[in-house]
Amino acid sequence: MIGKTAGAVLAAAGLALAVPPGTADATPGRGVSAVTLFDHVVGDTDYVLKEITLAPGGSTGWHYHPGQVTGYVKQGVLSHNDASCAGDGIYHAGQLISEESGAGYVHIGRNLGTTPVVLEVLYRSPVGQPLAVDVPNPGCPFE
Repeated sequence: MIGKTAGAVLAAAGLALAVPPGTADATPGRGVSAVTLFDHVVGDTDYVLKEITLAPGGSTGWHYHPGQVTGYVKQGVLSHNDASCAGDGIYHAGQLISEESGAGYVHIGRNLGTTPVVLEVLYRSPVGQPLAVDVPNPGCPFE
């Protein structure tokens, strides 16, 4: 049985097949590229599906999300840290990652491996809000 979150990701991914990919756009961090696969507003929520690639040694940069975020690791291994510098997850190909929303959950995703990390990420954000908000490094010895 597919959970509610996984179902939402799969539904958005299915819808994305009918929509031509957008242009690649840079995201915060280093060695990161993204392609918008789907962007649609329903009510007061903006649903955006992106394929995000982190090059080996790349990172998303420190940030938080105003809305809910659910990702699927298509390839590679994503290392995830919170603002205390602690690792709060290591996600392998085939796994889902869900991130809390709001300025109280500052985090970074990093590719510490030798192959690209490829993520399918579904953002559910309030209309008019950015998908992510960049913040300074909270004092961790890595970026």
